[in-house]
Amino acid sequence: MTRTATASILALLTAAPAFAQDLSFWSWRQEDRAVYEQLIEEFEAANEGITVTFEPYEATNYNTILSTALAGETGPDVMMVRAYGSFEVVAAAGYLMPLSEEDIPALADFPEAALQAETLREDDTLYAVPFASQTMLVIYNQDIYDQLGLSVPTTWDELMSNAQAIEEAGMFGFANGTATAWQNETIVSALGASTMGQDFFAEVVAGDTDFTDERFVAGLEAVQQAAEYFPDGYQGLDYASAQQLFTSGLAGMFAGGSFELANFAAQNPDLNLGVFAAPGQSAEDPALVGLFYDGGYAGNAATEHPEAVKTFLNFLASQEFGQTFANELGNVSPIPGVTFENDLLQSVATLNETSVPYVMLTNFRFEEPSGSVLLQTEVQRMLAGESDPQTAAQTINDGIASYYEPFQD
Repeated sequence: MTRTATASILALLTAAPAFAQDLSFWSWRQEDRAVYEQLIEEFEAANEGITVTFEPYEATNYNTILSTALAGETGPDVMMVRAYGSFEVVAAAGYLMPLSEEDIPALADFPEAALQAETLREDDTLYAVPFASQTMLVIYNQDIYDQLGLSVPTTWDELMSNAQAIEEAGMFGFANGTATAWQNETIVSALGASTMGQDFFAEVVAGDTDFTDERFVAGLEAVQQAAEYFPDGYQGLDYASAQQLFTSGLAGMFAGGSFELANFAAQNPDLNLGVFAAPGQSAEDPALVGLFYDGGYAGNAATEHPEAVKTFLNFLASQEFGQTFANELGNVSPIPGVTFENDLLQSVATLNETSVPYVMLTNFRFEEPSGSVLLQTEVQRMLAGESDPQTAAQTINDGIASYYEPFQD
């Protein structure tokens, strides 16, 4: 070999890392591109030889796009995956890399409920690093509350009195509508969790009671009462229109998820928002919020760069990443040690200390008919006057009992 050829080869080896590895990273969060690309730059600077390309897709079609690509062996190296039932569709097909604390040491300190959201029940194996929690609660317009001399309620009657006072002032108590089906599930969790109580959720998850339980029925009755303060014609009011009513200052409260906060602030930066857990019937009842985990970061089992993928997943599980994720994207990260510059997010994190599962998603969305579809449909019918809380509860329970053995006794 000539000296010239040898010098050329050495130059190439010097110019490029010996183990250059290019990773693709898919997401359904198109709106978060700038923040993720900033984080990727920080990762690449600390991990010479690994490059990551962030590729976001439209959220509605993401699951189909991802599943099709994985089945065709053209999927990404790293991907955002959903949680619970939707996660299992991908994990059960063998597309995802199994993870352990040996691979990702930070997982040892994650909340157990977060890890369970990304664990396949069939083999009890974790396949993704959880990335965010979502909380069902009441969001309120602090300026309206201050204008009317209202305070955060500590009993259900106080909450209804607040709604009444807002209506008497010419606004809607709540901005919610029921035309968008999934919103009905959110409303039940945000308004009814404290009335149902922690013991009910523990027992229904354990199979020691079912959805005909009087505590669940009482929660539906509370939602029915609150709906008296929804906008006129709320049965035909869709999600986007309900959001607009609230952000325009025409309603004092919105029963929804913590995922609304960033969107509400973007729609109307002048909104002065607060959050609280809808109270139970008495001040002694714990004020509860509904909680679920939104998704996780997973590695492709067929990737050509498994070690690089694990290195990137370790970064995605780090406090450094979680801190930016919380502060820049306005999400509550499950990563231990993350603090919140945003006072509203800190309030949500505090409310999460007394939470119950967003139970139809976390426990009854794995088979058909799913608990979510049953609840959404029956609450929609109940609030349209076509049913009542007892009938709704019975119908929901019968649907789940068609495949869930503990409800068949």
